[in-house]
Amino acid sequence: MKYKNKLNMVVPKDNQRETFASRWGFIIAVVGASMGMANIWMFPWRIGMHGGSAFLIPYLLFLFGFSIYGLMGEIAFGREMKRGTVGAFEKVLKAKGKKWGSLLGIFPAIAVTGVFTFYVIVQGWILHYFYLALTGKLKIIDINSHFGLFSGSADSILWNIISLIFVFVIIALGVQNGIEKACKIMMPIFYILIFVIMIRSITLPGAIEGVKFILIPRWGEMLNLKTWIIALGMSFFTLSLGSGNVVYGSYMRSNDNLVVTCWTVAFFDFIAAIMVAFAIIPAVFAFDLDPAAGPQLLFITLPKVLNSMPGGQIFSILFFLIVFFAALSSSIHMIEGPVEGLIDKLQWDRKKSTLLVTVVALIIGLALDLNMNLFTHFANLFSIFILPASAVLIGIIYYWIYGADKARNEINKKTERPLGKWFEFFMKYVFVPISFIILLMGIIIGGF
Repeated sequence: MKYKNKLNMVVPKDNQRETFASRWGFIIAVVGASMGMANIWMFPWRIGMHGGSAFLIPYLLFLFGFSIYGLMGEIAFGREMKRGTVGAFEKVLKAKGKKWGSLLGIFPAIAVTGVFTFYVIVQGWILHYFYLALTGKLKIIDINSHFGLFSGSADSILWNIISLIFVFVIIALGVQNGIEKACKIMMPIFYILIFVIMIRSITLPGAIEGVKFILIPRWGEMLNLKTWIIALGMSFFTLSLGSGNVVYGSYMRSNDNLVVTCWTVAFFDFIAAIMVAFAIIPAVFAFDLDPAAGPQLLFITLPKVLNSMPGGQIFSILFFLIVFFAALSSSIHMIEGPVEGLIDKLQWDRKKSTLLVTVVALIIGLALDLNMNLFTHFANLFSIFILPASAVLIGIIYYWIYGADKARNEINKKTERPLGKWFEFFMKYVFVPISFIILLMGIIIGGF
């Protein structure tokens, strides 16, 4: 049985498309998607380098006053169309007499496939470090040189393959039996373990300087335009805008409160980021290391810290386990977009579609595994240019072509506090233009 939406387009009902079994299952999956590695190695040092707790003011303003509405829109788009971007774009543009909607919808699918390809390689690096911690080898290797020797070499290929196998198994099992069940296991463990590590970190001798580094505001940074730009970009990408939210939204039940769901996702994402900051920065200060180490924080600085603290092997195992869970939950969010597109357009089964995407990611990834310069250029191309452009494109299609009024109606279903007419103006004339500015600023400053 089918029904017709506001553009007289035939859309399948929930019982003709797999959905998440519960609202909490959906929330946990989206939180897992949002809480990627950026929250673990990027958010902590950005708090410290851009004003301490003063950075949180613009970040929170943008997270709950701007980016959260983008999350609502992307999820609503998928829920109403019951399709990912390929099918959703096709439906919207077909109703306008255009036949190339599915071709346009492929762009976001390509964007997340590209990001997934290099992201799953990093996920493999994390899995490798988890193995080193588990076997005790993390204590005996040369931390300073190991990462440089391992990344960009044939040794990383095996871990890329293992990482892809984890993703393949979860996605091939489907939405409820794969994505939802995996996230229900990983996310509670993540919060429990990061809390344990956070308590250990802030109780280390000398850790109080790291706590001060986070909490003491340097108000002068709020006069720095770059602080606001970084906070805006961080709020945008921490909710995975332009990534897989549309396809996850297509699996959301129609009777769930979308507004409350998105506020809950943003809240838990923020809590995770803060907990990670208190788990990492105080420990880094306790051992007099650089909290602004950037990408090497995860693979050089933190292993040094973990090796040096009492019970270091146990905390190393726990830390790299939770980082792997964060990466894996984001990876399955990314790959679901292109997988759903193949299922929708080619009528392939889920296993065949998942296999194709993972094989493509592996083939491209082999070149990236062996060449770090190529890896860096590829990662920058997709994360700085293509993925943000995908978010802008989704906004244009949904708010300008389909209609911001229809988007608001979909978001307001089942909510006790519906969004007002202001939402329509805001998304068309504020959100979409600022999303484009984020794209430009990311290009100018080299990413967020």
